[in-house]
Amino acid sequence: MPMVNIDEQQFLNNLDKKLWTSADKLRSTLDASQYKHTVLGLIFLKYVSDSFDIRRQELTEQFKNPGHEYYLDPADFGGEDSADYQAEINTELEQRDYYAETNVFWVPKVARWEFLQNQNKVVINSVIWLTKAGDVLTQAPADDTEKRLCTRISSVGQLIDHALEAIEHDNAKLKGILNKRYTSLQIDPAKLGELIDLIATIPFKHASLSSKDILGHVYEYFLGQFALAEGKKGGQFYTPKSIVSLIVQMLEPFKGRVYDPAMGSGGFFVQSENFIREHQGRIGDVSIYGQEYNHTTWQLAAMNMVIRGIDFNFGKEPANTYTNDQHPDLRADFVMANPPFNMREWDTGVSDDDPRWVYGKPPSGNANFAWLQHMLYHLAPNGSMGLLLANGSMSSNTNNEGEIRKALIENDLVECMVALPGQLFTNTQIPACIWFLTKNKGPRTSASGKTLRDRKGEILFIDARNLGYMKDRVLRDFTQDDLNKVTETFYCWQTVGWGEERTPTNAEADVGVPNVTPTYADIPAFCKSATLADIQKHDYVLTPGRYVGAADAVDDGEAFADKMVRLTAQLKSQFEQSDKLEAEIKKNLAGLGYEC
Repeated sequence: MPMVNIDEQQFLNNLDKKLWTSADKLRSTLDASQYKHTVLGLIFLKYVSDSFDIRRQELTEQFKNPGHEYYLDPADFGGEDSADYQAEINTELEQRDYYAETNVFWVPKVARWEFLQNQNKVVINSVIWLTKAGDVLTQAPADDTEKRLCTRISSVGQLIDHALEAIEHDNAKLKGILNKRYTSLQIDPAKLGELIDLIATIPFKHASLSSKDILGHVYEYFLGQFALAEGKKGGQFYTPKSIVSLIVQMLEPFKGRVYDPAMGSGGFFVQSENFIREHQGRIGDVSIYGQEYNHTTWQLAAMNMVIRGIDFNFGKEPANTYTNDQHPDLRADFVMANPPFNMREWDTGVSDDDPRWVYGKPPSGNANFAWLQHMLYHLAPNGSMGLLLANGSMSSNTNNEGEIRKALIENDLVECMVALPGQLFTNTQIPACIWFLTKNKGPRTSASGKTLRDRKGEILFIDARNLGYMKDRVLRDFTQDDLNKVTETFYCWQTVGWGEERTPTNAEADVGVPNVTPTYADIPAFCKSATLADIQKHDYVLTPGRYVGAADAVDDGEAFADKMVRLTAQLKSQFEQSDKLEAEIKKNLAGLGYEC
């Protein structure tokens, strides 16, 4: 979603609060993981239905506009008020080509939101029969032959599932991605009906925000709230937005193939789209590839893309990245991921001679370097990648991990290491870091138009552990200024080197690089550009704290000898005060009959 102004943000904040407070009241009979799919599936259904309705309104206006190519002349149908004229408009509104030409999904009658709202109250207490055309019979079918031509709906869950099945049937791109399990939910039908009515209140009309932007925001907000509600399990499908933003800002995926082998609900793809739009790029210049093992999370990601109109390739099916690679021939320009930290028993069915293990066989007890090497394997010759890993990946020498890390460094693949503060994640307290790697540190022009200098034999270390703020008692977050501090340091290091000042090229100017590019400089306790020799001295450990050092002490101007005299006198006074207090306490206790 593009940057928003104060009025827009206030509108979205009020919407968030209203929806979550109301929706949470309906969650009493479901745990967060089930409720997540229940709510988000209905939000998706509301979106496609609303998009369809907006297109219908546009078409109705075009049919009545004499200056439009779709104009229907009332004179040909007995006049504007005639039943024949209205019937002709209604017939035309049911022609699918009109919707396909504007990339709007066809929504059959039984899946339109108005139909669901009208019928969900009915099926709570009775049964309805639907024809194949989506009409409700006024009475039950007369015989078995007629029954076979109709669908019997006896619950709100069945009504929703039938709607989702109808949408999938009429839109090949959606086949298999909708979660049609509402019939089996153990939830009061009346509460499911209330949820339909609640989602119907989402106001998709705003002076400056599009309906797609509003729903995209709602979807992202709910994903974050469900991650918090689920705690540890929530992190399996959701990466905090600020972390995703940091990786996307640093990689700048303007053009080419973008891949996430552990995509969860697709957060990296959404943020990539936001980044491109904010920097006046074209989303059509990017191709999206992803893989996810969990079936319902795979469906969430697909719906997340459809809501935003992003084309995607998530493979034929949900699958294990190691044993059933859905994109075996892909060589991506950008690879981004937040894989499960320290994953055990990941290699069942994986050969020791797998071609992905170029830099060493990862240990069975920890998949960190399996994820990293899988991503490198799928990286194009000029590609760049960023992934979150546990801090142990920077220093562990257990079971070949040290040798793999050494090989990555010796082959000059590591570009930047970022140490993160704690408490950023809903699902783990394990300290984390971000690895940035590239297959080409030589001078070239990046996808964003930046002129990259020769960085061979160098690695940038950034210690961001002191950045961020506590957004509540348990979670830390980054401000946009924090993200900018890290990314601008990275850009300066990539493009300028030490002490050079230069005027941007035309391509750089087109994407907003300032006239005078700031120079890079090592900052104690924050960043350090290290050479291969520096890293060899530290036994190939990549922990930023080892390289950035400590911040320079602030000189208060007081001589050491004078300071020691002053502090010693202060300490003596405090000891004397302590003795007085101790004597007073003993005296009071004795007065109460207690000696000590």
